[in-house]
Amino acid sequence: MKIIKYLSLILAVTLMASCEKNVIEYDATTIGEVAEFQLHYIVPVTAVAANNITKVDINNQNYANSKAPLNTYNAIPNGAVGRFYTVNPGNANIKMYQGANMDVLVYDQNVALTAKKQNLFVHDFNQPPVVIDNEFPYIRREVVETDTTTWVKFYNFLYETAGVPTTLKLQYQYISHRTGQLVNIGAPVAFGETTGWQQVLLLKLPNEIVTAGSRRIDYRIKVVDDAGIIIGDLQIRNSSGAYVSYADFWTGTIGRRVHHIFCGFRAATPTSAVRLFTAL
Repeated sequence: MKIIKYLSLILAVTLMASCEKNVIEYDATTIGEVAEFQLHYIVPVTAVAANNITKVDINNQNYANSKAPLNTYNAIPNGAVGRFYTVNPGNANIKMYQGANMDVLVYDQNVALTAKKQNLFVHDFNQPPVVIDNEFPYIRREVVETDTTTWVKFYNFLYETAGVPTTLKLQYQYISHRTGQLVNIGAPVAFGETTGWQQVLLLKLPNEIVTAGSRRIDYRIKVVDDAGIIIGDLQIRNSSGAYVSYADFWTGTIGRRVHHIFCGFRAATPTSAVRLFTAL
């Protein structure tokens, strides 16, 4: 027993000495010391390959190229949910190029970035991007009785025609599964504004057993006057050239957070649409 005790003591001392000699250090950058961002390309252009951004340089470092381009009405980083690029806080220069040879400079603007998560929206090649707080950290998903929750953040980047941002204030809405009535998603928003993260309920109907974590949600957009009163449906031009009330639907998933970015032309081609980008 004494031999075992002495062997154990020797082993413990050896391990302590080994740990002291081989200290493993993990170099890391505190997240509060960097600016995190996602870059959205929503200039109202026709969605063809020629209009894709084949090169993105930020502070002279490459973030996208012809092998992994920034396509129309998309964002980078893409391919996985919840990813952000990082740079030092302060002024950042963004250059965007088009063309197979990545040599046609179409965008060269500066933007001030802060030490938090933010979304950058390039909506005009001649203007700096609109910077909107990502509102991270997100609060936890809520469950109210049998109601399940998804989260939507609506943005108004609608243009009337080329170079003419809309002056309309828009109220985003969804149709309740339980009542069939329209429910407002946040407050009305003007061009370049967002509702912030808003709760959308995937309600169970009476006697309904929901086995899946997602379902269809129908959306509408109303126009609001200066007094905050809804004055009618938003009328948009469709692919046939006729004007119709905006109506669309998306699949909502329990716990998901999705950016709903409304962009394009209301009264011209390319026509307007809500584009989705998943946050969580």
